[in-house]
Amino acid sequence: MREPSKAPDKIFSGATLATGIFLVALIGAIFLFLLLTAVGPLSRNEVNFLTSTEWTVTDKRLAFGIAGMLWTTVVSSIIAMCLAVPVAIGVALLITHYSTPAIGRTVGFLVDLLAAVPSVVYGMWGVRVFAPVIQPFSDAVAGSWLGKIPLLAPGLQSSGTVFAAALVLAIMILPIVTALSRDVFEQTPRDHIEAAWALGATKWEMIKTAVLPYGRSGVIAASMLGLGRALGETIAVMLILSTVRKFDWSIFSGGETFASKIATNAGELDSPTKTGAYIAAGLVLFLLTFAVNAIARVVAAGGKAKA
Repeated sequence: MREPSKAPDKIFSGATLATGIFLVALIGAIFLFLLLTAVGPLSRNEVNFLTSTEWTVTDKRLAFGIAGMLWTTVVSSIIAMCLAVPVAIGVALLITHYSTPAIGRTVGFLVDLLAAVPSVVYGMWGVRVFAPVIQPFSDAVAGSWLGKIPLLAPGLQSSGTVFAAALVLAIMILPIVTALSRDVFEQTPRDHIEAAWALGATKWEMIKTAVLPYGRSGVIAASMLGLGRALGETIAVMLILSTVRKFDWSIFSGGETFASKIATNAGELDSPTKTGAYIAAGLVLFLLTFAVNAIARVVAAGGKAKA
């Protein structure tokens, strides 16, 4: 018999290698563009870029810092993660181990539908419906003894707060974390589950000793990917958050994230100087999201290796 040709394998291997190299080069090109464009304005910045909350960007004066944007971005994302991840894990466990297949498919389908809703719809719903509904709760917390804590101090009279934006972000990242966690829990080896049953474990004990330990790295990776989505969300946050002139530590105040700041002031990018200042902020967001996704990949790879 004639030996099979290896040409298709070589072509496919070369194509995949070329695609991987292209993607790495593209990311590197984006990073270099951001860096080279931001270097000039950063060298003429009159305040500390990392610690200042001032943002004065004109052709005559450059005094811009990212402390306020960094705080708003990170705090809103962390609050969203703290709210979304436990719910996502519970929904994933409901779908995979507690409900019947028919109910599980229905719940999974409904959760997946949340990912299909455009960001602008979330933003409009958040600013018009959701934020006013939760404002009495925010006012009650800020008006109680908890209001003495700077993080929970009274802030805006309007409903466009960091807390409202974080709750909407939690809803937006819920489908991502749920879908990935569900897939991880479904891959739990049947031998592990049967071993827990054989030892007389209850369903919760089986999940605690077999399912959750096996899926820990996958859930962490899913959470990190959800965090990356929350850090980079633009339209919804821009529509919900009220801008404030002075930086405030309270989550019941307004503010701007990196993405919303750039999107809101896109009309000011009419000169290289102004553009470079905003690109410097974009560079920080790029590095932040890149680091989060890289950590997620490392955690996921570590979990697979142990499995």
